[in-house]
Amino acid sequence: MRLLLAPMEGLLDADLRDVLTRACPYDWAVSEFARVSGTLLPHRVYRRISPELQSGGRTRASVPVRVQLLGSDPACLADNAAHLAELAPPGIDLNFGCPAPTVNRHRGGAVLLDEPELLHRIAAAVRAAVPAGVPFTAKMRLGVADASKAVECAQALAAGGVEGLVVHARTKLDGYRPPAHWVWIARIAEAVDIPVTANGEVWSEADWRRCCAESGVADVMLGRGAVADPFLARRLRAHGGAVDRDAEWAELQPLLALFWRRVRERLLPQHSPGRLKQWLNLLRRNYPQAERLFREVRAARKPPEIDAALVRHGIAAAALPLAA
Repeated sequence: MRLLLAPMEGLLDADLRDVLTRACPYDWAVSEFARVSGTLLPHRVYRRISPELQSGGRTRASVPVRVQLLGSDPACLADNAAHLAELAPPGIDLNFGCPAPTVNRHRGGAVLLDEPELLHRIAAAVRAAVPAGVPFTAKMRLGVADASKAVECAQALAAGGVEGLVVHARTKLDGYRPPAHWVWIARIAEAVDIPVTANGEVWSEADWRRCCAESGVADVMLGRGAVADPFLARRLRAHGGAVDRDAEWAELQPLLALFWRRVRERLLPQHSPGRLKQWLNLLRRNYPQAERLFREVRAARKPPEIDAALVRHGIAAAALPLAA
């Protein structure tokens, strides 16, 4: 079983990726996407999206981070993939899963799933441009409005040279509404001869067991489930066991502190509180302590207000060195 950490635009960025890979071992993670549209992106764009490129392409916990590209022009994507490969990333991934309207209006992400032949041309062009030693994967949804072309899209990507495929088991129109249709992953896995990874709506060990049973695949990519439950991957690797939320919260506190410090140093003061509240909002699904902290900081607008609340809850960000 391989467990992967998903890319999530605006949520699972390098800061959160750092702390989540400290909490649990993942086989690899995928960065947020670099949008490719007609120009050759400078290396600084990739380093901003995946600062791990400056340390061998790995998080501080040594988890490899593949860099994701999004676009619709085969030649331009190929040129950018070749340029990205000069930075020696642990892998290059293509995004055919983003359902965001602003991305889809510019012919990026899941909207391309109505055009299997274009997916094949993109994959073939990028495969030809990327050195053979660089892993080349893709992430897709089941389709735009329905799953009628899901198998055809997967076959097009595999025929184009993609070495592994993550399938988010919902359509673009489904967005993130449950349920995830894991049975379609089984149909896709039977139709291609490359590894297929299941993604979508895995929040717990019980979800994971149902996902594996319905999809027929062993590998799973975690997204919001990992953000809401930072130790979920560890429990899945152990195939279950008792859950001690109090002990996990104690283990999570220094990671929250580290995350807050990184966010505060990187973002403008008016933006940093929102990033911490965003994570706490998901954590409160599983941790009553996060619920209490979230209620206290919900109205906070300034970093010093957050600092004071963290201290009151026994989380002292200032005591943690940034490089820890």
